[in-house]
Amino acid sequence: MHLLIQGCKRKDRDSQRLLYQHYYVYALSICFRYSRSMAEAREVVNDGFMKVFSKIDQYSPESSFKGWLRKIMINASIDQYRKEIRHQHQHDVNMNGVAASEPLVISELSHEELLTLVQRLSPAYRAVFNLYAIDGYTHDEIGKLLGISTGTSKSNLLKARENLRKMLAGLNQISYEKAN
Repeated sequence: MHLLIQGCKRKDRDSQRLLYQHYYVYALSICFRYSRSMAEAREVVNDGFMKVFSKIDQYSPESSFKGWLRKIMINASIDQYRKEIRHQHQHDVNMNGVAASEPLVISELSHEELLTLVQRLSPAYRAVFNLYAIDGYTHDEIGKLLGISTGTSKSNLLKARENLRKMLAGLNQISYEKAN
């Protein structure tokens, strides 16, 4: 991997292509969580790799390349979020569901189905949920990244979780109706 990174630092196209191919699926899995669709995630990945290649000199071999790449892909996803939020007003996801106290079907959902539910969240809720629950950022860090207050970050996380509970409760209701 070291030789590949060195080749990228020399702007060698073959090294860049091989690095892209090697980490594409990993980068896509990160960006997909923040995106509304696979097409948008692919666009974010490509933007992210452009940043990787333009900033490869800033990478320090003492740290994990995968961790450095992850941070760039998260930041590229946040850049996309900012573009998206400029073009639409934040809105609450309107969903009807059954009470959250009913048993949930979460254990029966696949990884892809869970991702689909997260993608149904509004951009603001989706970004905060992913940054906090999946990527481990603090509310202060999220606030700085997204240009919102710490309180707004906490509120968006709470609302994201409430919306996910409602979606899961709705799935539970559908599952119950199919069984009867």
